[in-house]
Amino acid sequence: MAVTALGDALYEVETDHDTSYLIDLRSCRCSCPDYVFRSVRCKHLRRVAIEITEGRTPPPGQLAVACAVCGEELFVPEADADRPQYCGTDALEPGAFVRDRETGDRLLVVAVSDRRADRTEVGRSAYSVATYPNNRSYDPADRVVGAVYPQSIEMTGSGPEPDALRVYSFPHARLERVSGTPA
Repeated sequence: MAVTALGDALYEVETDHDTSYLIDLRSCRCSCPDYVFRSVRCKHLRRVAIEITEGRTPPPGQLAVACAVCGEELFVPEADADRPQYCGTDALEPGAFVRDRETGDRLLVVAVSDRRADRTEVGRSAYSVATYPNNRSYDPADRVVGAVYPQSIEMTGSGPEPDALRVYSFPHARLERVSGTPA
């Protein structure tokens, strides 16, 4: 039996006999004849419970989505399912070194926001991060990441020069995590 999370604590169970049943975990109900006519806890309800317990199906309040970079399946809150999501390998955080997929340049992540690329302006230009020429092939709903070119940071006795800390905005999926220190 294949189990699919539909959201709002509803699940579809598809049987080997090309029949599908709807399970509502909030009320512990199933649309199958065993439950409807005999009021017994049916095998479909048990199957959903097993799939959730084994981690193969998301629990109520979550949905399965694919990582926006590698496609790995993730369970995320239902409210976040319509936005690009990232697995542990592809998620970025401040301090991570990344490679720009368009130019090959190495950068240092300084900020990861929840702002959408299509709703974030690039400086005083007419572009958003999503509509900027090199970013048009990325998901416009992607999160915006701020990064600096570490090789441009010149240190003085009092720290980095103010002009060296120019932060550039990128769609998350444009940046690929790399290891090591800046070149």
